[in-house]
Amino acid sequence: MKKGDICIVDLSLGTGHEQHGKRPAVLISDTKTNIVIIVPITSNPEALRFPHTLTIVPDKQNKLDQKSIAMVFQLRSIDKTRIIKIIGRLNKKDCDALDKIIRKMLDL
Repeated sequence: MKKGDICIVDLSLGTGHEQHGKRPAVLISDTKTNIVIIVPITSNPEALRFPHTLTIVPDKQNKLDQKSIAMVFQLRSIDKTRIIKIIGRLNKKDCDALDKIIRKMLDL
């Protein structure tokens, strides 16, 4: 698993406004433990009303089937057993944009 991989993950334990259910997510970091850091993805365009989001247009590399939004503000750690499969990969432009949003969000 590498940074930028798009995975289907099981976030079935979400509460409140957390993203939940089986959904795509961008892998941000493999911690070399049983934990990875991910950014959940939604196809709901309403998510764009929040700060710290990134629009991802489907392409052959990411293998998403519709325009999607990476919800960087919901950055989280999950156990690797929640990863169902890797389906694609972000292109360099989107990876760079995601990094920029993370740095801005964390005030780095």
